[in-house]
Amino acid sequence: MNFKYILNIVIILLTITVNAQDVATIKGKLVNENNEPIEGATIAVIGAAKGTISDKNGAYKLTIPANTEVKVGITFVGFEPITKTFQLKKNEVVEFSPIVRKSTTNIGEFELKEEKERISTMVKIQPNLASRFSSTSGSFEAILKTMPGVSSNNELSSQYSVRGGNYDENLIYVNDIEIFRPFLIRSGQQEGLSFINSEMVADINFSAGGFEAKYGDKMASVLDITYREPEEFSGSATLSLQGAQANFGGASKNHRFTHLSGVRYKTNRYVLSSLDTDGNYQPSFYDVQTYLTYDISEKWEIGFLGNFAQNKYKFIPSTRETEFGTINEALQLTVFFEGQEVDQFTTYFGAVSNTFRPKENVELKLISSFFASQEDEKYDIEGAYRIDELERDLSKDNFGDVKFNRGVGSFLDHARNRLDATIFNLEHKGKIINKKHTTFWGVKYQREMILDKISEWGIIDSTGYLTPHPADSVGYTDPNAQPTQLLELNEVLKSKIDLASNRYSGYLQRTWQWESDSVKYSTSFGVRANYWDYNNEFIVSPRGTFSIKPNWKHDYLFRLSGGVYYQPPFYREMRNFDGTINPDIKSQVSYQTILGSDHNFKAWGRPFKFTAEAYYKHMKNVIPYEIENVRIRYYAKNNANAYAYGTDLKVNGEFVKGVESWFSLSYMKTEEDLVDDYYYEYYNSDGEKIISGYTVNTKITDSIRIEPGYIPRPTDQRINASLFFQDYIPKLPSFKMHIALYYGMGLPFGPTNNHDRYKQVFRMPDYRRVDIGFSYHLKSDKKEFKGNNPIKYFKNIWISAEVFNLLQISNVISYQWVEDVTGRNYAVPNFLTSRQVNVKLHLDF
Repeated sequence: MNFKYILNIVIILLTITVNAQDVATIKGKLVNENNEPIEGATIAVIGAAKGTISDKNGAYKLTIPANTEVKVGITFVGFEPITKTFQLKKNEVVEFSPIVRKSTTNIGEFELKEEKERISTMVKIQPNLASRFSSTSGSFEAILKTMPGVSSNNELSSQYSVRGGNYDENLIYVNDIEIFRPFLIRSGQQEGLSFINSEMVADINFSAGGFEAKYGDKMASVLDITYREPEEFSGSATLSLQGAQANFGGASKNHRFTHLSGVRYKTNRYVLSSLDTDGNYQPSFYDVQTYLTYDISEKWEIGFLGNFAQNKYKFIPSTRETEFGTINEALQLTVFFEGQEVDQFTTYFGAVSNTFRPKENVELKLISSFFASQEDEKYDIEGAYRIDELERDLSKDNFGDVKFNRGVGSFLDHARNRLDATIFNLEHKGKIINKKHTTFWGVKYQREMILDKISEWGIIDSTGYLTPHPADSVGYTDPNAQPTQLLELNEVLKSKIDLASNRYSGYLQRTWQWESDSVKYSTSFGVRANYWDYNNEFIVSPRGTFSIKPNWKHDYLFRLSGGVYYQPPFYREMRNFDGTINPDIKSQVSYQTILGSDHNFKAWGRPFKFTAEAYYKHMKNVIPYEIENVRIRYYAKNNANAYAYGTDLKVNGEFVKGVESWFSLSYMKTEEDLVDDYYYEYYNSDGEKIISGYTVNTKITDSIRIEPGYIPRPTDQRINASLFFQDYIPKLPSFKMHIALYYGMGLPFGPTNNHDRYKQVFRMPDYRRVDIGFSYHLKSDKKEFKGNNPIKYFKNIWISAEVFNLLQISNVISYQWVEDVTGRNYAVPNFLTSRQVNVKLHLDF
């Protein structure tokens, strides 16, 4: 496809002008019975495709057709819906600021947005909770880790696993545009800022599986974010020990033009100082993001979303001291380092959207987007290490000190890696809203260009002997008989890959809703298709959902969803451990079934909701992988079958009046069977199994072939529980507290030097963590400051203190494998952060 033609089409669409329709404006501020602003309420013309959402101050602005009668509805989850009829003149502006009252009832003609969310697998999250959520990473995604089915054992990273899937199996959309993440990141320390700016968010929807056909081709989850369109000038600023950010936005006098921008800076040097490895950490992450909209007419809106991000990570290690082992065998690893690591990840993103509404119930979109990532990874780090056994006899004076040395060695790691990725998208999508059904459709073209240069190697010298240990010349008297001496490296990656390909996809989906004998039904069915010209693979994915709300005394809803979820391989799935790509790679596929229900009820006179889902996934053509920290390395072969099943439970509501809290509990099991893997166990003449580094008699007399069968996948976290709880002092409601508790059963791990998946069946210690935060609302609409006090110029001022890892638990993220000359391997844990304190100041103006 010629990109000049595409560019011309986009320019034409951006420059066409149409006659403006006569319009009027409704604006106002939504507050509850306590005069507190309502953020995230939906305001829309009933039966029309376009609406708006109230901002954090409760303010909204809605443009409606003039000289005609329209009915406007206002809804918010857990509150009574409001409807009112307007007939305004051209350019007339009317203020409508009703009080939104709590209720669980519904109005027959205007269906609550809450009910629309209940019939699908999407869950709505309040934006204000996401922006104020305390976390070590400071990322928007931190709040997702408290959701059922979502797990993470790394507080430094924004990545998350959903129902046994890995990080690459999650879809993220901002304003209908798919978001990509950098490729070369190895650890949470390098990750930097998440794309999503929480201060710019208006609407959050999340599905842990069984999502609709209108979303893309991934196997795990979808996060759908909508940025807000400001109604008036406003802004915010945040300062903390982790960095700073500022956001501002506004609208023109006629409200046709809106702008929203944010600047963020983050440095986690303070947090990283608590890691086992001492050194000079110099992380620096910043980004600039903007969202612009312009209404050419009442029917046509143009939007632009842009982002520039640069993440720099420089690390000069000095020493490391880690104690590990058991009570019977207490060991200590001490490492002295030389060298440094310098990484830089620069991303550019831009998207132009055209939204055209020829009728009130019809919406057409044309979206073009561009993503570019320039990633550099450079390091030369030499380490001299010693492994010591510690004194474990409590009666000895030197208890806990070094008893004797087990061995010494050194290693040298080198890398000069560079990856340039460019992704271009052109997409059309639309929807038609009718009385009983809604139809969605879309087509998309994607161009991918990847240039990857890899130069990476490592060498290990254990007790004076290189591992792997080459043939030596000991005992040879004839120089000509000596074998060739080669320097064998522990691991070598040398490759240059230039890959370009095109993808074509589309979907068609329809949703029906009807009622019979006071029983409400809803069903949605859709189908996706995808073609990739690199491997000439064409796939079709049908998906569907059915829900029923019985006419019972209590409010229950039952839901069945599922379908076929293909995941076409992207570049990372194609690249093997040696740096080459597999041209015959195919899509992974997951057959999913999800049975769910939810129950709205009241306790202590306050609203609560209980949700439960059970699911089963059968996966074929699976590409096995290994995870180290946040780095995923694929085997680049469709040589496995897998399954996952589990149950997710959640109860949320006002445990404390006026604030929402929740508890999530999940059970999940996922395993895979590599169809072509096997290994041999060798036995000596004494009948003993030969174990390298332990068995004295190593003469092989017998062997047995072992086929491992199903083994746990790297994300097999059987039990996962989390709690998010909010409270405040009744006589001083401006002083608030929130606490987040996490528990996750230990993940599988094993030696990775030979990439034998069957060996990776050990378990890390369980992940346990408690974060707590205290905040004081210094300035709000209820607090007036007079005179020359500068505080009066701000709408809100929050001061907060946060304690991360309150209980000082040493959680393990991965293991460093150290090998001695006998071939014995030691798994040395890499611990995460210890207790840290953060102070934050937030201003709204």
